[in-house]
Amino acid sequence: MSGPPPELIGTWVHAYEEDSPGVTVYRPAGYPLPPARGRRGLEFAADGTFTERPLGRADAPGRRTGRWAPADPEGHRLTLDVPGAERRLEVLYVDDQVLRVRACD
Repeated sequence: MSGPPPELIGTWVHAYEEDSPGVTVYRPAGYPLPPARGRRGLEFAADGTFTERPLGRADAPGRRTGRWAPADPEGHRLTLDVPGAERRLEVLYVDDQVLRVRACD
């Protein structure tokens, strides 16, 4: 494969109940998650636009937009560049129902 899997494109919501040590789990927007005070999210657009939806004051979702790009030929590692921060994620697994990632160096 060249580049990230097509299933990555879309909006993902943090399913923190499913996290395990070192692994963060996201579900697609609209997935029936248990009620929560607030949930972070990620959005990957096909044009390379990346939107991070952190929690702000009073658990209200925020919005930071930047860029994403594959950091390896297979698309297992991604570089996320938002204003004031750049980081890398490793895609451990993705399909149309779940995205599992971990931070990498």
